[in-house]
Amino acid sequence: MKKSSFVALVLGTVAGVLFSLGMCMALIPEWNAFKQGVAFGTVGIVLGLITLFVWRKMEGKAPIKVNGKAVLFTLLGIVGALTLGVGMCFCMVWNKITVGTLTGLLGIVILLMLIPLTKGLK
Repeated sequence: MKKSSFVALVLGTVAGVLFSLGMCMALIPEWNAFKQGVAFGTVGIVLGLITLFVWRKMEGKAPIKVNGKAVLFTLLGIVGALTLGVGMCFCMVWNKITVGTLTGLLGIVILLMLIPLTKGLK
């Protein structure tokens, strides 16, 4: 394993744990830790972005160019992840299994659309 991959693995794992713990703290009312959860989630997001920049620097890759295509793919990824999450909420929180399953599948399809859009079909 290359050093850059290992660094990205460690930093990405820490960022993911901080973000998910922060979201749990903010969204589970029994924990009574909304403000602390927002802080943890923000630190996780920032560390995730730092991980991306550190990994690209260690790999010797050029900085990410922000153009319309990149913004569109990012927005599509966000919409897909949110749709999948709403489907999970329908199933687990609101006990609406059918609607939740269909919504979650729609989110998965949206996320799967990113693969041919970004890589193309050959």
